[in-house]
Amino acid sequence: MQRARGAGRLSAKSDGSHSRIDRLYQDGCARIRLPRVPPGAPLEAVMINTAGGLTGGDRMDWQFEVGEGARMSLTTQACEKTYKAQGRDPAMVSVRLRLAQDGSMAWLPQETILFDRALLQRTIDVEMAETARLLLVEPLLFGRLAMKEAVIRGGFRDRWRIRVCGQLLHAEDTSFGPDIHAQLQRGAIAAGNLAMTTVVMIAPEADGLLEAARRVIGPAGGASFVSPRSGKTGKLLARIVATDSYDLRKRLAPLIRLLNAEGGVPKVWTT
Repeated sequence: MQRARGAGRLSAKSDGSHSRIDRLYQDGCARIRLPRVPPGAPLEAVMINTAGGLTGGDRMDWQFEVGEGARMSLTTQACEKTYKAQGRDPAMVSVRLRLAQDGSMAWLPQETILFDRALLQRTIDVEMAETARLLLVEPLLFGRLAMKEAVIRGGFRDRWRIRVCGQLLHAEDTSFGPDIHAQLQRGAIAAGNLAMTTVVMIAPEADGLLEAARRVIGPAGGASFVSPRSGKTGKLLARIVATDSYDLRKRLAPLIRLLNAEGGVPKVWTT
């Protein structure tokens, strides 16, 4: 059967006052669009999957890099939908992010939506310098409540590794399936909710934003801060669960505005 293949790569450099394109590559169903931004704002990139979604056997590879002092904000044109797989072969998504000294990157895709019997495996690998700043946000939906969609079975595996100066600072492996519906009912996982997100901020100022982040999240989740063993960069980690995408965004959007003071929420989220 025909499968979708896509690869997109973008690097940004700083000329002192602006962040500009250094290198751009796109292949297959992967496209990267660069809308205009106000002077001095981070370079904004919008990722597009022209295949219209993912299914078993599809492959997507994204690579982004900010040079010294450069700033970049990344998002998607729409929610990335993962449909029912016809066999046992999952859709595969690989994300690699690189941040040089004093570089800043905000990874802000719209929701990944899993449909019933979807199979998806994703890896996110980050290498960053000690003085770099990273905001990583990944919202996830299990079907769409408004459409009365139920995700009963399927498979989702997510592997994150974030290293600062070569030292591992954050690692997590998430796995749902095969009985996704039963897992979501468990109180320690989602308590029957269908929407969730993980937010990681690695920056020198992250510690000072912890209490404000907790106020924004409220009873919908929690946040913590891990102090660095050495150097200046610590990690703010937050998780939110919600009944649906609308409820999730009511908490997530103000949290992004708080943690992403340079760029806020991408405009494409509301257009």
